[in-house]
Amino acid sequence: MTRILGIETSCDETAIGIVDDGLSIRANAVATSLAHHAPYGGVIPEIAARLHVETIWDVLSQALSEAACTLDDVDAIAVTQGPGLPGALLIGVAFAKGLALAMDKPLIAVDHLAAHLHAGEMAQPGLKPPYIGLLVSGGHTLLCAAYGEGKFEVLGQTRDDAVGEAFDKVAKLLGLGYPGGPPIDRLSEEGKADRIAFPRSSSKLPMDFSFSGLKTAVYQHLTTAKNAPGVKEVQRIHDRQAIADVAASFQEAAVDMLLTRALRACQRTGIHQVVIGGGVASNSRLRGRFADAAASKKLHVVFPPPALCVDNGAMVAGVAFSRLQRGELASLSITADPDRCLT
Repeated sequence: MTRILGIETSCDETAIGIVDDGLSIRANAVATSLAHHAPYGGVIPEIAARLHVETIWDVLSQALSEAACTLDDVDAIAVTQGPGLPGALLIGVAFAKGLALAMDKPLIAVDHLAAHLHAGEMAQPGLKPPYIGLLVSGGHTLLCAAYGEGKFEVLGQTRDDAVGEAFDKVAKLLGLGYPGGPPIDRLSEEGKADRIAFPRSSSKLPMDFSFSGLKTAVYQHLTTAKNAPGVKEVQRIHDRQAIADVAASFQEAAVDMLLTRALRACQRTGIHQVVIGGGVASNSRLRGRFADAAASKKLHVVFPPPALCVDNGAMVAGVAFSRLQRGELASLSITADPDRCLT
């Protein structure tokens, strides 16, 4: 048995997980700084980095307690090297290097996006590559083919906003607060998804994404609608049904774009397995539409549980196992790599 401790600080979650043999989760401790960012409508990098420093030791203690083990029982230290916020990543990398040096443990540098995809393998241990990976979060929207052994082919990515960012911005227009994904998801259950014909973007690159036009269409609808002559007045709309219809119609358009491109990737590659990872993978409509597609198109679709969709240390520890087996160790001279992408 190989036990790995994984550290994740790419954005606003300070997370440490402990995993045996890449799949068996013994601990998955997370401290979020979300409440500190909510007043600003988005993550403030300086606040995120400071709170990582303040909480990381407590999160480590919690993870070790959950796992009922000590650092002596850990075989290796893994850490998210990128992509992510530079200052936030630096805290995790420095902490991991310190632990590896002090405990004389191997150090493994992990790609945040690869870790999100591995969460699907952790959720369904029988899953084996190749599969299509769809990464959907506040910072990333990316479509790839995963072939195993740490090999990925990027098939498409967003040309502007990430889908989670689009959810946040639309939620702000609707006065729903931050983060925007959960309240839009909940409110959409009361709305009519076909009430407003919001656009689905197209691109010369058929598997790329673009959400800026959709976001702008929501803005224009709200500023010209009878009950909302100005964006500032949107928050004072008393017609809950009207807001719910906008939320549902926006969500349907966003999910449509994600689904159609994923299906296109399956058709072009001949791969019939799909793993969806990242925070937006918790969206109920996204899960429902993919479940329907799986049945009609005979696809095998895997969604991690919500605890493995958000940024977490368990996925970092999990994906590090195969890297350790392949001897892909990091030196103590590594630093954060904010632009790292599926390597």
